Amino acid sequence: MGGPPGERGTTSGRVLVLNASYEPINVCTVRRAAVLVLKDRAEILECGEWALHAETMTLPRPAVIRLRAYVRIPRDAHRRKITRRAVFARDAWKCQYCGQERGNLTVDHVIPRSKGGGSGWDNIVTCCAPCNRRKGDRLPRQANMVPRHPPRAPSSTIFIHVAAPVIPQAWEQYLAAA
Repeated sequence: MGGPPGERGTTSGRVLVLNASYEPINVCTVRRAAVLVLKDRAEILECGEWALHAETMTLPRPAVIRLRAYVRIPRDAHRRKITRRAVFARDAWKCQYCGQERGNLTVDHVIPRSKGGGSGWDNIVTCCAPCNRRKGDRLPRQANMVPRHPPRAPSSTIFIHVAAPVIPQAWEQYLAAA
């Protein structure tokens, strides 16, 4: 399946996957979404601008699909996966000390590990490199650098934002309800 000439990556774009209950659960490629639709395991709720063309058929390019059968997702699954990108997404890609967006971001242990701080969601924040160097191995009050938002475990939809940092407009209504 391909798209119109010049439409690069038509089948490798991102598609929001909803559970049968309309709860966002994943992001997959257009190709994977098309296979799920063709096997009648999912239905298309929102279409993209282009269509997918095969020799014998044309399929609207999925933007949002809903699985026909409910898939049970463990409620604490998102709490186990701590990655840099997930921390950045939770903190809206902003340094939690100075507010700088994007750029040279890293992660910081609010209470340094050398001072007994853990590596869980409640002790890691997004930090720009200059702030991380300035804070160093000190406690927030010692460095006079308190995070703008207290670190916390993210919502279950955070990994949608990790998989697709730029959220397509067609997804917004489904993510707002989650």
